[in-house]
Amino acid sequence: MKVHVFDTYVKAKDGHTMHFDVITDSQDNQKAIQYAKKWLTTIGEQEAKVTSEECHFCHSESVPDEIEIEIMTSGFYIQRMEGCPSQ
Repeated sequence: MKVHVFDTYVKAKDGHTMHFDVITDSQDNQKAIQYAKKWLTTIGEQEAKVTSEECHFCHSESVPDEIEIEIMTSGFYIQRMEGCPSQ
C-alpha cells in the first residue's frame, strides 16, 4: 500500500513543540488535519492549532503491514517523533 505522509508540528498546552507524522492513504491535506486534531484530542491537546501551516504533505511511501492495517481500520496512523507523549 502506498501511503502519504504529512509532516506536522504543533504547540502543546505547555508551550513545547510536538512533531509527528500523519500517515494516511489519502493525499488530502484537510483529511490529514482532521486526523491530527482527532489524535490530539485523544492525548488531551484538543486546543492545539492545526492548519495547513502546521500539517503539510511531505512524501509518499510504502509502510509495514501493521501500519497498513491501522490505516485500513482507522483511516490514519500517527508516527510520533519529538515531544509527543509515549504510547
